Amino acid sequence: MSDAAPSRHDLLRQWVAERHGLPCQAVDLRLAAGDASFRRYYRLRLPSGDTRMLMDAPPAQEDSCPFVTIARRWAAAGLPVPALHGVDLAQGFLELDDLGDIPLQSCFGREGDGTTLDWHERAIALIHELQNRAGPVELPPFDADLLGRELDLFPEWCLGEWLAMDTPPGWEALREALIVSALEQPVVTVHRDFDAMNLMVQEGTLHLIDFQDAVAGPISYDLISLLRGRYCRFDATRFAAWVEAFRARAQAEGRLPARVDAAGFLAQAQAMAAQRSLKVLGVFCRLTLRDAKSGYLARLPHFLAHLEESLAGLPGHEAFEAWLAGTLRPALLARLGETP
Repeated sequence: MSDAAPSRHDLLRQWVAERHGLPCQAVDLRLAAGDASFRRYYRLRLPSGDTRMLMDAPPAQEDSCPFVTIARRWAAAGLPVPALHGVDLAQGFLELDDLGDIPLQSCFGREGDGTTLDWHERAIALIHELQNRAGPVELPPFDADLLGRELDLFPEWCLGEWLAMDTPPGWEALREALIVSALEQPVVTVHRDFDAMNLMVQEGTLHLIDFQDAVAGPISYDLISLLRGRYCRFDATRFAAWVEAFRARAQAEGRLPARVDAAGFLAQAQAMAAQRSLKVLGVFCRLTLRDAKSGYLARLPHFLAHLEESLAGLPGHEAFEAWLAGTLRPALLARLGETP
């Protein structure tokens, strides 16, 4: 007789069986996805033929309370989020709507084709709805400390741990300028990872997932997460047009003061894009080195290009820009060439 503790998968199967009055052997569970955290997702097929999504979030590593609280609050506000059918925070198990297998990026073609542009327009419209419907009052603040911690992932993990490089000239000035710019923006509800992979397409409608890290923060953050995300790179003209359209609607709906002009908001958006690109460069190296996750290093050149494009629209950081082009880019590409 084995004394081994039941696995997470066995515990999840038992939980489902008890919830639905099924024998354990009749529970039909299939791994659907994992993510950059310790969470895992399984598809449950019920005897009726209906399906649900099960989230397995080990409590020792993942706190599911924010996800549950936000899901209930945003659903009450009429936002498209998965309904909660079962919650066991002690074990870290959630039963959710099954939103299917079509993340937004699977709907994209080339960056400039009509379908890709249309889906981005629809996603931007959802950002407006999120900011209009869900107030930021009860969310953690995206304050100077959090902005700084995100930025510091770049010198710690990308430069120090992965490339064994020193912090470059102009870093402290850039770091401070990006924090100041972010804090000057109006505070709204921020999903914080409004990337195409966290938008599910079901019957032509976009649904929000992975919103457990939502914060009260800068109005441009989610827009930047989408436009300078991991799947597309848009030229400066297209980027500026989307930022300006966002500014106009946010002002019309009262979320952005009328005194913020086009040039000022574009500069804030570029600064926000630089902040997020620096964070992502650090996070992807940390996921690789600390968490043994694969596939992230290959995306570093994409976000380095985002960073370069963002800084091109921000005067005053020429020393850092020169270091990016002359030192970091060659070192990063050479290191990638050595990485299995």
